[in-house]
Amino acid sequence: WLKRRPRGGASLSLRWARERADRAAACGRPMAKKEGSGKTVLDLERYLNQPVKVKFSGGREVKGILKGHDAVANLVLDDVQEYLRDPDDPYKVSDETRNLGLVVARGTSVMLICPADGTEEIANPFASA
Repeated sequence: WLKRRPRGGASLSLRWARERADRAAACGRPMAKKEGSGKTVLDLERYLNQPVKVKFSGGREVKGILKGHDAVANLVLDDVQEYLRDPDDPYKVSDETRNLGLVVARGTSVMLICPADGTEEIANPFASA
């Protein structure tokens, strides 16, 4: 029941989308819709205009004020400071920072988002001595 999308202008693709929705409805299969009325797993609304720390997949860490976000964790951060890594040990973050200003972070590279205030580093209870 699925056909390849026809080549052409925007009117063709709109017509194709309507036809696909009509065929799906006729077969009793609803089109995919967002569940939960637009809610996401992450509740970042309460951190808007507050400082947050963000860790990225490449190992970079930044701290900035969360100005906006979307469902896939794309972030808009303002007054961002990047924590530079130790040149001797690239896995260790040093206390040196550099100012980046306004940053738009792609959600696929975001690994961790946490509030900058009220967090503390604890010893790993699973690490054997």
